[in-house]
Amino acid sequence: MCTSNTPKQTPVRRRAVNAALGQAPFDLLLINGQIVDMVTGEIRQVDVGIVDHLIASVHPRGQFSQAEQIHDLNNQFLSPGLIDTHVHLESSHLPAARYAEIVVAQGTTTVFWDPHELANVLGLDGVRYAIESSRDLPLRVICAAPSSVPSTPGLEMSGADFRGDEMNTMLSWPEVAGVAEVMDMHGVLHGSDRMIEILEAGLASGKIIEGHARGLSGERLQAYLAAGVTSDHELTSAADALEKLRAGLTLEIRGSHPYLLPEIVEALKSLPHLSSQIVLCTDDVSPDMLLENGGILQLVRLLVSHGLPVTDTLRMATLNGAIRLQRPDLGLIAAGRTADLVVFDSLETLEPKAVYVQGKHVAAERRMLVPVKANASVSAPRDTIRLTPRCQQDFELSIPNVTHGKARLRIIKGARFTQWSEITVDVRNGIAVLPAGYSMIYVQHRHGKHQLAGQLAILEDWGEMKGAIATTYSHDSHNLVVIGRTPDDMMLAANTLIASGGGMVLTQNGSILSHVAMPIAGMLSDAEPASLARDFKALRDLSAQVAEWQPPYRVFKAIEGTCLACNAGPHLTDLGLTDGSTREIVEPLIEAWSTETD
Repeated sequence: MCTSNTPKQTPVRRRAVNAALGQAPFDLLLINGQIVDMVTGEIRQVDVGIVDHLIASVHPRGQFSQAEQIHDLNNQFLSPGLIDTHVHLESSHLPAARYAEIVVAQGTTTVFWDPHELANVLGLDGVRYAIESSRDLPLRVICAAPSSVPSTPGLEMSGADFRGDEMNTMLSWPEVAGVAEVMDMHGVLHGSDRMIEILEAGLASGKIIEGHARGLSGERLQAYLAAGVTSDHELTSAADALEKLRAGLTLEIRGSHPYLLPEIVEALKSLPHLSSQIVLCTDDVSPDMLLENGGILQLVRLLVSHGLPVTDTLRMATLNGAIRLQRPDLGLIAAGRTADLVVFDSLETLEPKAVYVQGKHVAAERRMLVPVKANASVSAPRDTIRLTPRCQQDFELSIPNVTHGKARLRIIKGARFTQWSEITVDVRNGIAVLPAGYSMIYVQHRHGKHQLAGQLAILEDWGEMKGAIATTYSHDSHNLVVIGRTPDDMMLAANTLIASGGGMVLTQNGSILSHVAMPIAGMLSDAEPASLARDFKALRDLSAQVAEWQPPYRVFKAIEGTCLACNAGPHLTDLGLTDGSTREIVEPLIEAWSTETD
């Protein structure tokens, strides 16, 4: 007797088939809706039948009426749930459950989380925490395996060091869908052993490899792709975006640099057609911006406001994202797909009126219908600032072998796009005297991996600080960073964060102006989202009393990225003054000489 090896359908699939044939009721029937068809671009008047987590049928209005529940959409617009293809949840300073309750109510149902901020502090334990803390949420969290731990080996030290073994371990976990952004561009192009190990692990896994191609063009861009990288979100201009799209990269348009969006939209509209390799991501969104404006929702609205057709924009945020993440079950309102859906009031205002996750009605009018509960079995990582209090002398730039005289120093010019500059300063009692119009930056290793003293450098084109700003959330090694002018204010700022377990703080004239504690890994807060957003916004607003901001580059957000040594130009790290182009640690002192004193 022969036995059949034909696989059986799951009970849910079988029920969906029967419901689609009219032989069984749907669990949920959405009637009188207009779906945005991500394949054809049409707006179609249909009903949608759902069984358990599946879309069972998309059919003409009124064809079926049997259902356990019927929701009348009143001619509103039905879209697949929004997909964020590259995000660091840590930039919201919220744990995963808190983050989920905000973005799901806005229509985001899937995110691809690169937890390399947590990994740079906690190593593999940080990635495990990201995975465990995001289980059983209404938000589908897909994780990436961080490759940038640290982002620039040899120029900085974080709390861990990932190579091929760590990458193979993470890629073996089912929750991990690929290699997170490869920031060590120099290592890729020059074939460092570490990057070869990481890329080979990614290629062998068959999973996607995310890129970070800031400033790459021509043969260097081609070489970066040849190594196996397949996407980029580090766009600097419309020309840069088009070159990367033409090269074959998946273009991840991000919301964290909105000043670039108008020119990128114009460039895309000039193309003969819009590729499926254009997706949307947030990358980094602060808690107040996330609450006030939204994440992917805000980016969709911005792109539409700049002239990108709404159907194209929504396709980038849904179907294209699903294709990128290799998730054929997502991103489309079609039978057999997962019922992650968002109802918009119109295609002009794009206000989310209802959200469905795996066929369950979870949000209405931007509010969750049931509170989102954190995984009670997961302990948040604390006590990660392994530093004793700093003293005033730590924030004085000493000049060796000169008591009174002058010194010529290499300094950092600019905020986002840094350049080398030089300055001649007076030296008094062995200490460099900071001229008017300049400020200081201090970086101190905080992970306990080495005992080097804090590093100091002079900043040009940052204005003259009227106090100090300090943070332990500093991409990507997350060491303690203080920018200021007077040692007293800088010391107070540093010691405030050491005492609170991390966060951000403003000081001025020996007093604390504003302080947001982030005791979880030095980057996440216990506070309620609304309270955190209010406090964070207050700190950012007050920072204008300390710093002379000049958009678009010299802005509050630049504090978090000013030590990114993987980018071209000079940056200060916990190991010293570095050159991102040559991969060298550079001595700040060029020359010094004694002079007569009065």
